[in-house]
Amino acid sequence: MLRIYPLVLEVLRELRSLIAQIERRDSDLTRQLRRCASSIPLNTAEGMYSRGKNRQARYHSALGSAREALACLEVACALGYLPALDPALVAKLNRIIGTFVRLVAT
Repeated sequence: MLRIYPLVLEVLRELRSLIAQIERRDSDLTRQLRRCASSIPLNTAEGMYSRGKNRQARYHSALGSAREALACLEVACALGYLPALDPALVAKLNRIIGTFVRLVAT
């Protein structure tokens, strides 16, 4: 198991309240955030038990989904749906993103 996987699940749990706040204002953005946020652990789990290029592809998908989730949160803030993002949450997402950048670069 990747050591980052528990952090991915932790971030997903932390997103629940933010998703609820965004949902009150923008159902489309909420659906997109739910999809990409869910995709992170799903692709991570699939990648952990894949080999070769399939593993790289799953981790690359997890990377893209993590960056998309962060972008959804940034958009929600820019549109006034959320206050400023919690720096600790952003740091966790950036750690996840950085881990996958390193995994797909090898």
